[in-house]
Amino acid sequence: MTVVEDKEQDSAPRRRDRGHRQSPARATFTALTAWLSRPLADFHLVLALTGLLTSIGIVMVLSASSVASVDPDTGSGVYALFKKHLIFVLTGSVVFWVALRMPLKRTRALSSMAVVVCLAMLALVLTPLGSAGGGAQRWFVVGGFSVQPVEFTKVAFALWGAHVLVTKYHVLHQWRHLMVPVVPVALLMFALVMAQPNLSGTITLGVVLLSLLWFAGAPKRLFAVILAGGVAGAVVLALTASYRMSRVMSFLSPGSDTSGAAYQATQAKYALADGGLFGKGLGQGPSKWSYLPNVQNDFIFAVIGEELGFIGCIVVIGLFVGLAIVGLRIAMRNLDPWIRITAGTLTVFTVSQAGINIGYVVGLLPVTGVTLPLISAGGTSIWVTMFLMGLLANAARHEPESVAALRSQGPGKFGRLLRLPAPEVYRPPARRRGSGRPAPRGDRPSGRGARSAQAPERRRSTPARRGSSVRRGT
Repeated sequence: MTVVEDKEQDSAPRRRDRGHRQSPARATFTALTAWLSRPLADFHLVLALTGLLTSIGIVMVLSASSVASVDPDTGSGVYALFKKHLIFVLTGSVVFWVALRMPLKRTRALSSMAVVVCLAMLALVLTPLGSAGGGAQRWFVVGGFSVQPVEFTKVAFALWGAHVLVTKYHVLHQWRHLMVPVVPVALLMFALVMAQPNLSGTITLGVVLLSLLWFAGAPKRLFAVILAGGVAGAVVLALTASYRMSRVMSFLSPGSDTSGAAYQATQAKYALADGGLFGKGLGQGPSKWSYLPNVQNDFIFAVIGEELGFIGCIVVIGLFVGLAIVGLRIAMRNLDPWIRITAGTLTVFTVSQAGINIGYVVGLLPVTGVTLPLISAGGTSIWVTMFLMGLLANAARHEPESVAALRSQGPGKFGRLLRLPAPEVYRPPARRRGSGRPAPRGDRPSGRGARSAQAPERRRSTPARRGSSVRRGT
């Protein structure tokens, strides 16, 4: 044997070892994929994202509200608004736990009553029982705390709309069944909310309506009609109110009135520019010193950019992107069509609200007054968003793999800590005869998601034969 052949034989095992050794990036991706395939991965991700966003909100509200809290007339100190926000977060945690623990069938059954109650509240807030402020009448003041009925209406409408669309699924190919009663009820809500007036609430209610119809499988031409009507309505509303018209004009020409209608948007851009890459540091931003009004509410993202810099903004945006991915994944992996429409709608509603807030802070959208979910200071919005996150986590526990794991292996650490009941197995209703509905295109939101979610059930119900191709492929 020659020396060259000896060297080739010695180097062959080393080449094979290098071929089997993964790069760090590939090893990380493989580990992440394996973790995401675990039954309760989505449930844990919802808990983590909710906790991170809420924690960021607590810190930023503490930093942004310190100056605005001081009031010599009432003697309030620098922590007054922060303490109020903290109370809402703590009570919102209880709301989160209730939504997480409540059976989803019970939640669905109560949705009709919730819509009726919310419609009554929207009407009553326009009476002397409501509280006016800032040119609008949209609050109830109870014990020193303000409550906005429109925030509860968004959730009730999402739950009830999903219930109606799933109940009428076999006749949704007929336009009258698709539109009635969801669209008329939505129009009534729009009218009551605009009577306050509350354009931001109307916009977010419109997002809920579009999400419901999308995940229910409405034809695309319907969305073109709705969007055209929405744009026409927005133009009419802008022309009929001087303050809305000034906001639109300040958005189209932000440099023309920097001390008037465009003042907040201009100051927000200054704050983001001052932050740079890493920011000035927590508590060091000057915007809170009356340069940017309502900095702890509508424009808290500007404080994040000023004090935490571009990196902090990217982290916050990344968390909301992660929430969108996880929420849509929960919707696709569930078998119950009501859970899937509800999870998809609530995810789109929450993430779009964050997108609208960030959009007008950075100057991509006109200022509308939509808060940043879980981060902006607020009362009703904190409760509602916590309830949404609880429902989303509850839906994650109803994925087929999660149900099988929780019912066979026990509730797990978080389940025992939170005293969560075992989720119920989904049993589809009997198919109606003569409904005229073709074979299901997939119980929305995704036919492919439904097929992938049903695959584990088929494998469990029909075990593979020994030596079959399915056996060799696993």
